[in-house]
Amino acid sequence: MLKIAPAGLLGLLLLLPASAPGQTVRFSTNLGDIDVTLLPRQAPLTVANFLRYVDRGAYDKSFFHRSVPGFIIQGGGFKLDGGRFVPLPSDPPVRNEFNVSNLRGTIAMAKLDGDPNSATNQWFFSLADNSRTLNGQNGGFTVFGRIVAGSAGLSVVDRIAEVPIVTAFPAPYNQLPMQNYTGGTVTDANLVTVNSITVLGPAPSITGVVSAGSFGGFALAAPGSYIEIYGANLAGETSRAWAASDFKDGEAPTKLENVSVTIGGQPAFVNFVNAAQVNVQVPTGIPTGGSLPVVVFYDGQPSAAIDFTIRPVAPGLLAPPAFKVGDKQYAVAVRPATGAFISNGSIPGLPALPAAPGETLLFYGIGFGAVTPASIPIAGKVVSGQATVAASVEFKVGPAVAQVVFAGMIPGLVGVYQFNVTIPTDAPSGDLALEVKLDGTPIAQTLWIPVQR
Repeated sequence: MLKIAPAGLLGLLLLLPASAPGQTVRFSTNLGDIDVTLLPRQAPLTVANFLRYVDRGAYDKSFFHRSVPGFIIQGGGFKLDGGRFVPLPSDPPVRNEFNVSNLRGTIAMAKLDGDPNSATNQWFFSLADNSRTLNGQNGGFTVFGRIVAGSAGLSVVDRIAEVPIVTAFPAPYNQLPMQNYTGGTVTDANLVTVNSITVLGPAPSITGVVSAGSFGGFALAAPGSYIEIYGANLAGETSRAWAASDFKDGEAPTKLENVSVTIGGQPAFVNFVNAAQVNVQVPTGIPTGGSLPVVVFYDGQPSAAIDFTIRPVAPGLLAPPAFKVGDKQYAVAVRPATGAFISNGSIPGLPALPAAPGETLLFYGIGFGAVTPASIPIAGKVVSGQATVAASVEFKVGPAVAQVVFAGMIPGLVGVYQFNVTIPTDAPSGDLALEVKLDGTPIAQTLWIPVQR
């Protein structure tokens, strides 16, 4: 098999260029972070009340003082000072705003029995669906936020709920989760502490998704394809593609610069990030018969989901915008011996070097589907070994069918296909249409290649 990574090809392979969720806050505890999306539309007074405490750092170094496994964990009311439990100063009570059901992963305000409008600074996380017990009790308990879906927050609250409970202290500390406590003076290390609660920056916002622009820019993709996600606040100030150091044992990263992406709930492989664009490779093992939600997470905050069509195959050849001249989109074709790009001289920066009848050229693609052997992954891992496209691949140059010497994956790259194609000996001179079929179905691109006899 002829194979090559010509100068400039890796640059071409670098694929550069609903309502948003509410504000997100991060509970940084000594057992992990809990990211919560606030619900100001459903509970405006309660959210404003909570944020006043957050803004002045009232909850910093507080602790969870109540744990009822299978029910709730509660905090926001006390700190430890010299081994003593000290109540936090509280603002005037806030009016009850019960609107959202007390389901697993929600956070609601605690209040006094028999007084629906008595909530001040204490809150609790529901460990289970508590709607039957809490929605109709004491006017209903006001839910003002939800743990961010897909984040580690639920695992953290479950971890807190597993901490042993000490009942030796008087109420309200008689259901106190404590770590490594054998008696005597209580220290911070014995408690489950909330080190801080901080308001995170603006949530990511997706404005559009398209398959890799250099490979066709389709409104659909396939497992193993690369997609480009456009929007705002998708990442921080750093703009970069994945590097060799981001790979672990050949596995591509699913997080880059605190950016991760899910497609249909499954982690995608993050290839490039900046604030306005994120490129990922679609994972395998996801449904391929329709649309799936795409969600970007930056620093734990999710975007609103946007649906994108996933098909079993979505073939496209490497044909970047730089190779479009007038109304003709030329495909990238490479001479294997020299790494030179085929051109008629009209592509900026490239000398005139048309293809010759009878010579074998290299083409590159994504989205061509399954390979043989199936043990070689088409997504998320550097390819090692030779794998051929499982379906039939046909190239036609002008009026003649070309010989496809090889159609398969490129060792050393991730999810990129290579096609070694011999130009027909009777191909005429000129810009010739390049037609490609996968399993008898033409790919969506209209492409050209220059030939000189």
